[in-house]
Amino acid sequence: MTKTLNGRAARESADVVILGAGPAGLVLGNLLQATGVDCVVLERSSRARVESRARAGFLAPNTVRILERHGLADRLRTHGHLHGSCEFRTEDVRFRLDYENLGKEERHTVYPQQNLVADLIAHYLRAGGRIHWETEALAVLDAERERPYVTARQVDGRPGRWDGRFIAGCDGRWGAARRSLPAGAVHHHHDHGVSWLGLLAEAPPSLDAVGYALHGRGFAGHMARGPQVTRYYLQCPRGTHPEAWSEERIWAELGLRMGAERHGPLTEGPILERGVVDLECDVVEPLRHGSLLLAGDAASLTAPAAAKGANLAVLEAELLAGALTDALTRGGTGALDSYSARCLAHIWRAQEFTAWMTRLLHATPDGLFHASLRRARLESLRTSRAHQDWFAENYVGV
Repeated sequence: MTKTLNGRAARESADVVILGAGPAGLVLGNLLQATGVDCVVLERSSRARVESRARAGFLAPNTVRILERHGLADRLRTHGHLHGSCEFRTEDVRFRLDYENLGKEERHTVYPQQNLVADLIAHYLRAGGRIHWETEALAVLDAERERPYVTARQVDGRPGRWDGRFIAGCDGRWGAARRSLPAGAVHHHHDHGVSWLGLLAEAPPSLDAVGYALHGRGFAGHMARGPQVTRYYLQCPRGTHPEAWSEERIWAELGLRMGAERHGPLTEGPILERGVVDLECDVVEPLRHGSLLLAGDAASLTAPAAAKGANLAVLEAELLAGALTDALTRGGTGALDSYSARCLAHIWRAQEFTAWMTRLLHATPDGLFHASLRRARLESLRTSRAHQDWFAENYVGV
């Protein structure tokens, strides 16, 4: 119930207050709603903005299993595309790995994240869930006490307050949950020193695999996002403005780095979206601070080289939903007590593989020595079945 007294902040309550309507917050909200736990989602952006943000599109097999297990995969099953191949290109060699036939023989499902988010929103609202759009959480207070609360700025600019038993921080790296962590929280941060110009093109995929091109001018990447849309990446100097490169320059550079003259031309089309991302990673330890628990990008950020972020978010949301349900409906504390350690084990494994991929794909300032190591890694990946099985297991796993 909302109350406003003498101009003071509007006040509401829920057993679990979820900050952020991304994959972590929405999966968590859906799972809590299904078990009868009272929850509310606070999201700083509008619904239209959230449902249109182009993000990752490669869902790991375990992510799909989680969504299917909880009845959240209906549209994904009918509109997603199975994908099990990647291709590496250098100026000297080109080879393909059909990872669906390696390791544990599993494939990704290509399904744009904005579509998944829209599905999760619709399912949550149909089930009676509450989302407050354009409501910016400002701080989490009294997390070490029995009744923590969140202060917020509401859509009309008025202050708001949400009381809860638990606060789930799923609002990203710069959100209120992270800003409210106590001094004892440990932040691990690493900058890979690499930047990508990320592009979404209205153009059919140019190859039936994820493409990784290692070139003297820098990395280029090709990732299908649907039959008519393709995600491309171009390594660029740190500090590059997203609009600094013309479309003509972008397609010329993509063609050069991906060896279009030797391997076939790229299918070009208008650039729909662009942005520059600095390849960084960070991890917060622990992920629980009293009644405040972190998930998704609020818990950790991975560089996009291995597409682990959204997949970690869904895994963490399932673990957190089970822990909160157990605590609120049965009084159990074991799952909450182990939540941080369980998630961090998955997070650090994903970070290790992402760092390996980042080193493989990019040249570094130390020049010849690192270039020789990269050639050796690629040759091992091309010729060693044991190395290929290891790659496949980590590439599709979380």
